[in-house]
Amino acid sequence: MTGSRLAPQREPLFISAEKLEAGRPGAPIHRSTGGPISTELRINERIRVPEVRLVGPNGETVGIVPTDQALKLAQEADLDLVEIAPQGRPPVCKLMDYGKFKYENAQKARETRRNQTNVIIKEMKLRPKIDAHDYETKKGHVVRFLGAGDKVKITIMFRGREQHRPELGFRLLQRLAEDVQELGFVESSPKQDGRNMIMVLGPHKKKADAKLDADAARATKAQARADRQAEEDAEREAAHAAGPVAQKKERRRSENLDPEIEA
Repeated sequence: MTGSRLAPQREPLFISAEKLEAGRPGAPIHRSTGGPISTELRINERIRVPEVRLVGPNGETVGIVPTDQALKLAQEADLDLVEIAPQGRPPVCKLMDYGKFKYENAQKARETRRNQTNVIIKEMKLRPKIDAHDYETKKGHVVRFLGAGDKVKITIMFRGREQHRPELGFRLLQRLAEDVQELGFVESSPKQDGRNMIMVLGPHKKKADAKLDADAARATKAQARADRQAEEDAEREAAHAAGPVAQKKERRRSENLDPEIEA
């Protein structure tokens, strides 16, 4: 029986320098990775298409023109040629002040972030057999949270035999919802969750509106404090201008009761 033996493959006579460097022990491994994707719009000489659909600085449509002609128009108007719709065929470009455009967009983004409000959920825990004083304290916290525009998660904690009396927690949650109905509403009805019963109250006012009201109340209080301080200063100055309030009593030498002692 004759068999054929495969001939060993020969190494190529020429080996590139990259392979030699990668084959060395401890040599760094170079991987070709793409750079970060740029979100900047292409402007002026970076626009390399032969023609563009040009839009004027006031939004008027100029039409399809060669890119060189569009760049010349931008230079004559002391503006930039900005590619605003690269997916168009041909791409849409507009004549504008690119620096001013970027500044206005940054201002709008900053204003948007400033107006954004984060929804914060506060939590308040109660017991089914809470006494009157503790209930009023807890309710005060809930009122403060709702007044600030925050949601409040009310948790009734059951222990031992209290787990067999869920109606106690349900009645307590209903009572609390009725007590704060001017500031909030029941966003999530009471439901049993293991040993706890949970209800979520939502505020009538939005976070931004509540913040504006709080700022206005703080400013009113500061103004009232300043007015009161001004009145006190005016009264103090008037009293000082009128002279001393009371004359000091003239001191006399005390008469000695003992005649042997010289005065």
